[in-house]
Amino acid sequence: MAKQKTRRLAIVLGDQLNADSALFDDFDQQCDVIWMAEAPAESTHVWTHKARIALFLSAMRHFRDQRQTDGYRVDYRQMDDDRIAETLGEELQAAVKRLKPESLAMVHAGEWRVQQQMEQAADDAGLPLEVLPDRHFYATPEEFAEHAKGRKQLRLEYFYRELRKKHGVLLEEDEEPTGGKWNYDADNRGTFGKKGPGELPEPPTFLSHGPTQEVLELVEDRFASHPGSLENFNWPTTPGQAERALDEFIEHRLPSFGDYQDALWTDQPFLYHALLASSLNLKLLNPRDVVAKAEQAYRSGHAPLNSVEGFIRQILGWREYVRGVYWLHMPGYVDRNALQARHPLPDFYWTGDTDMHCLSQAIGQTLEHGYAHHIQRLMVTGLFALMLGVDPKEVHEWYLAVYVDAVEWVELPNSLGMAQYADGGVMASKPYCATGKYIQRMSNYCGGCRYNPAKATGEDACPFTTLYWDFLARNADELKGNNRMALQLKNVERKDADELAAIRERADEIRGALAPA
Repeated sequence: MAKQKTRRLAIVLGDQLNADSALFDDFDQQCDVIWMAEAPAESTHVWTHKARIALFLSAMRHFRDQRQTDGYRVDYRQMDDDRIAETLGEELQAAVKRLKPESLAMVHAGEWRVQQQMEQAADDAGLPLEVLPDRHFYATPEEFAEHAKGRKQLRLEYFYRELRKKHGVLLEEDEEPTGGKWNYDADNRGTFGKKGPGELPEPPTFLSHGPTQEVLELVEDRFASHPGSLENFNWPTTPGQAERALDEFIEHRLPSFGDYQDALWTDQPFLYHALLASSLNLKLLNPRDVVAKAEQAYRSGHAPLNSVEGFIRQILGWREYVRGVYWLHMPGYVDRNALQARHPLPDFYWTGDTDMHCLSQAIGQTLEHGYAHHIQRLMVTGLFALMLGVDPKEVHEWYLAVYVDAVEWVELPNSLGMAQYADGGVMASKPYCATGKYIQRMSNYCGGCRYNPAKATGEDACPFTTLYWDFLARNADELKGNNRMALQLKNVERKDADELAAIRERADEIRGALAPA
């Protein structure tokens, strides 16, 4: 029997698992082949959490199985196959030699490094590579670049409003925003007070069947030394599971999401959060469907406007904005270090073994679930690294490694730019720095901690508070031109020389204790 000819090899990456991709618009099932590969380097170029590896691989295998059921030819290389190459680029070159396609096609990758690998492999093979737009998103990188042109500063709010108007989201007939305001963030800073959150809705559970179970066993065996646990692996790995996760969120947690989206509570990793970022970033969910269901929840009276607008802003606003920033500034963005931070990342980020209760909570749940919500990332783990003065590239690599929803286009601007201010103000108009009193106000973490958030010096001084004043004093020259920092810097100036010296001494002790042996 004659071997089937391959006209085009259609490259599907691990975060491109949407059946409505542009890659399949003119796909010929008789002579085109889907190519997918579980390249080991994708799990090791950063020391990746077991749950993140397991989620990507299991979702890929489910996607492969469904495409085969639908009649597509799929050339799929599993990590446990004999003689699998280390990188995606090497595997693609091997597939070209094996299948001899006339051309290659792909949707634009979500990471600069991977895009370069694919283009280099195509160039080495002497084959044309068609790069298609990723229409999963509302805006293209080119549209964002046009928005950015001529602006001295980029800000989410302006781009978000443009997209709301363009796509008619939470908009009235006169094109005014629903409720009269574009942004209800000021209404979304509630805390649980001393009584706590009470009984919380449980997230849905998903059976680890078929490919998922196979992958969990593979990861436990092959990546035994990697951080994190698979004991509580419970992430959607198929579009059907992701859809159920969305429906459960809309029904049970969206109504209270807005009020408590910034709140923190001991041993409560999920609270009212959506837990949908991994499904969106792997493209198991279409963001338009998510936004439409959320808006309908408001229109039907099921959820209040502050919750719905706040949730939609994360998807229609923030995801689109950070992706635009990423592609506008790469590849040099990853090396930015505006505050010249050089301290190594403390070892406890990989173990959770610290007597700072807030960090132990945020990192502990990260290792257990591969998840922490945005305030834990920005104002606990990110805040401590910023004020300690950790090398922002190390912080970036940690975030990329440990969260199941981490794809570089969304992770890098959030960690290096938003959390670490390493881009000098591209992502955020000022550094997000605060004393331990912020964490005390938003959580019950401080009640279970040996440190006092009101104190900057002494044995029981909260390291967050010590490092806050030290951070401002160390970076005063860099930050003095920033009007939004004027009040904080003025407060530093009010401290006398002896107090600042004591703070500096205590900050140096903290850094010394956290330096590598």
